[in-house]
Amino acid sequence: MPASMALPSLIMLSCIALLQFPAMTESQQTGITRHYQFDIQMKNVTRLCETKSIVTVNGQFPGPKIEAREGDRLVIRVVNHVPYNLSLHWHGIRQLFSAWADGPAYITQCPIQSGHSYVYNFTIVGQRGTLWWHAHISWLRATVYGPLVILPKTGVPYPFAKPYKEVPLIFGQWFKADTETVISQALQIGAGPNVSDAHTINGLPGPLYNCSAKDTFKLKVKPGKTYLLRIINAALNDELFFSIANHSLTVVDVDAVYVKPFTTETLLITPGQTTNVLLTAHAEYPGANFFMKARPYSTGRPGTYDNTTVAGILEYENPYSFPPSSFNKNLPLFEPMLPSMNETSFATNYTDKLKSLANAQYPANVPQTIDRHFFFTVGLGAKPCPKNKTCQGPNGTMFSASVNNVSFVLPKTALLQSHYTGKSNGVYTSDFPIMPLIQFNYTGIPPNNTFVTTGTKVSVIPFNTSVELVLQGTSIFGVESHPFHLHGFNFFVVGRGFGNYNPDKDSSGFNLVDPVERNTVGVPAGGWVAIHFLADNPGVWFMHCHLEAHTSWGLKMAWLVLDGSLPNQKLPPPPSDLPKC
Repeated sequence: MPASMALPSLIMLSCIALLQFPAMTESQQTGITRHYQFDIQMKNVTRLCETKSIVTVNGQFPGPKIEAREGDRLVIRVVNHVPYNLSLHWHGIRQLFSAWADGPAYITQCPIQSGHSYVYNFTIVGQRGTLWWHAHISWLRATVYGPLVILPKTGVPYPFAKPYKEVPLIFGQWFKADTETVISQALQIGAGPNVSDAHTINGLPGPLYNCSAKDTFKLKVKPGKTYLLRIINAALNDELFFSIANHSLTVVDVDAVYVKPFTTETLLITPGQTTNVLLTAHAEYPGANFFMKARPYSTGRPGTYDNTTVAGILEYENPYSFPPSSFNKNLPLFEPMLPSMNETSFATNYTDKLKSLANAQYPANVPQTIDRHFFFTVGLGAKPCPKNKTCQGPNGTMFSASVNNVSFVLPKTALLQSHYTGKSNGVYTSDFPIMPLIQFNYTGIPPNNTFVTTGTKVSVIPFNTSVELVLQGTSIFGVESHPFHLHGFNFFVVGRGFGNYNPDKDSSGFNLVDPVERNTVGVPAGGWVAIHFLADNPGVWFMHCHLEAHTSWGLKMAWLVLDGSLPNQKLPPPPSDLPKC
């Protein structure tokens, strides 16, 4: 290259690097500050031989990976260039004393309006592993999502052998139709929403769908090497089984918390959850390719659902070819055996294996004594069809969903802003019931009246309250699992079972030693789950089913955790650029 061209080329390369990688600056003693720019943009994307315009971040689908270390501060500037109002949620981040950055629209913030921006600013405290980020308004997270990888602090090793390489695997759902139209139409007529046309791995549907062989995720591995797969279920409405033919997976982390390692042929992951697994490639070149497949786990779901299977391909580099090659379509292609779609026994056995590491370095700080007990029924119900309208829900009603028979209505201004400014009158009430107002055989014959009540109610708890919450599934319109996500906290899953929860009998079997610690848990189909958490984070915190159809129907509520008495136990004031409704 001539000397006259060298300097401009270096400048150009430097500019490209700045665009592709986050800026980093020194911060407090614990870590660095990492700066990201997220431009919300429309982009035409083709899948299943059809092109449509979708909402993306920086034109990428799935969106860009955020990478940080425990103790780092993230400063993410989000600029909204699309015609939709939008907010982003950093799923699983504790947001200790940074509730203004949590992101669910109309809970902690008003959405970012078109043409406006907002800076999410938070520090990662005491967490390491795989989390993710996604849009948190309506159904925009169908395409607006990406991985959030938290590495241990510098010099701190994993509690397992260091992998040769780390690979994110993100499951999603692809709709040929516009997802905002899908949910809007469903809510108007009270019916179940139209189902997706494909499941995806890293945005690709794979060879089992028409016109999609070229859109297949391929994981290339070297014989004998160990890979850390960072698995995320970003699907809108489907829990998924996942398996790789002729390979075992060792689970080492869920929801960014280390677990006692165990090996499985198949894993179950619900929307909102993450699972880190170690995959060790065969020691010798196998002369074969291997399908990796995911398909739904579903029990008793009313209406239809996407029962299709997404496939990627695990390929081996051939060390005996020069240069080493990978995919050879003439090689045998092995398929995994996945559980049947309603195999609750597998789901139960798999979930029972999850235990916290619970050692000196990574203790399980399970609340042992409880200040407040809550019992919430969760499930589907109905609302009457409005007069002079035809509805397509059960018996001419409209599908709805509720917690303790309250179907949550999003307010027109953010709950956290209303609470902080003392202007909650007319926005929400503080009388969310601690148990069902009407008791019935929750998993047996449903009551005659299946109608829900509606309202914007929150449950208020003092700072540092230790909470026991039992989530009881109902069978009003069939039994099904509900993956519940709690914002602002991790919790310990101390117990689970089938049928109706019996406090006298079931609580005696709670695991208070090494229960799994999570931010999203599946309420068993036709059963219950019990969790413990410490309310040590002031703010308003959303809790909802992560099946987006159920959230849209009202299967959600909010906790209001009050400030503590000390200066360092109070929520700081909101940032100056907090969006306005």
